[in-house]
Amino acid sequence: MKFNKVIRGAKREMNDIENIHAILDAGFLCHIAFQHQGQTMMIPTAYGRFEDYLYMHGSTKNFMLNQILDGQTICITVTHLDGIVLAKSLFYSSVTYRSTILFGKAVLIDDDQEKIHGMKIISENLVKGRTDEVEIGTEAQLNATMVIKFTIESASAKMRSEGPMGDDDILDKVWSGVIPLTIKALEPIQDQKFGTTLDMSKSVKQYYEKNR
Repeated sequence: MKFNKVIRGAKREMNDIENIHAILDAGFLCHIAFQHQGQTMMIPTAYGRFEDYLYMHGSTKNFMLNQILDGQTICITVTHLDGIVLAKSLFYSSVTYRSTILFGKAVLIDDDQEKIHGMKIISENLVKGRTDEVEIGTEAQLNATMVIKFTIESASAKMRSEGPMGDDDILDKVWSGVIPLTIKALEPIQDQKFGTTLDMSKSVKQYYEKNR
């Protein structure tokens, strides 16, 4: 993996592989920017990381996945919003965050075993331990699903954690500081269409207890 130099806000650069992996592993959703008929598009999707690769999946008719397999270099971003920064001046209001920008190319996975491997990586990134509780899937499901592997060729990462900037000459009449934000798990809701009440599976219970 090659690191791209951060130009704006260079003091917030966090260009090392451990930071980039940590940002990716803490996320569920990425945004993929690509070109289609001369127009730039961006679409969100779930992902999972294995080493310096990201796996994504969708229907074989998925528009975005089919577009990014044409050999073009695509850009993927993952951002975590950690807080709202409120300054005494409108011009200094901001946010605290962790973010990474990745560049590389995607390839289609044809081998069934690697497709299953990719699906497990995605599932484990969502809820750890879930792959041990569910069925792998049928051959028809496997054939109807496209799994792609994105190679991280270059990347950069930035983090802002400091409080508000401001002018000392502004009178101390307005509160300033940071409102921390986090993702919180609410109580899981069981799918009711099968009409059977089941105990919460171990992976779901552990995730809920850890993140509520």
